[in-house]
Amino acid sequence: MNTSIKTIITLLILVVTLQSCNQDKTLQTFYVDNELSPGFTSLDVPVSMLQIDEESLTEEQLEAYESIEKLSLIAFVLDDNNKAQMDIEYAKVKTILKNPKYEELMRGGNSTDGKFVIKCIADGDDVEEFILFGNSNTQGFGVIRVLGDDMNFNKIAELAKVLQGSDIENSPLEKFSGFFK
Repeated sequence: MNTSIKTIITLLILVVTLQSCNQDKTLQTFYVDNELSPGFTSLDVPVSMLQIDEESLTEEQLEAYESIEKLSLIAFVLDDNNKAQMDIEYAKVKTILKNPKYEELMRGGNSTDGKFVIKCIADGDDVEEFILFGNSNTQGFGVIRVLGDDMNFNKIAELAKVLQGSDIENSPLEKFSGFFK
């Protein structure tokens, strides 16, 4: 009887362990695997560093601003020697973002200059994470993860208008802006 209980507990622990080991790559694992790799540049930006005057925001924009915790950015910077490596890394991100948990919200751009896509991980109207994935045919590609609690797409879109009017050139986001034009 004791042996049966030990066997059942051991099997239960094994099953739980195997279930928790997700074999699918995620953006988080891509960040961790590549943040210090040659060709990549990365940055975590608390929302407070965006230099937004909170007093100038509407109530809806302020609510969106307060729902954001941080921006997590990674980019592969293209140069004359790493085009093949960039293509490999770009394909990895595209594969990750094909996972159905990433809901597509919008895409744009063109094949001449580059393309972008905006995706999210959401539960109804409450968004856990926005993902902006863009490439430039001359600069490389970048991924921006907007992380927060109970974010809302419409409110974040309003906040994006404020960001467009802000001084991106003098913020930590400057080196990433070329991937999303």
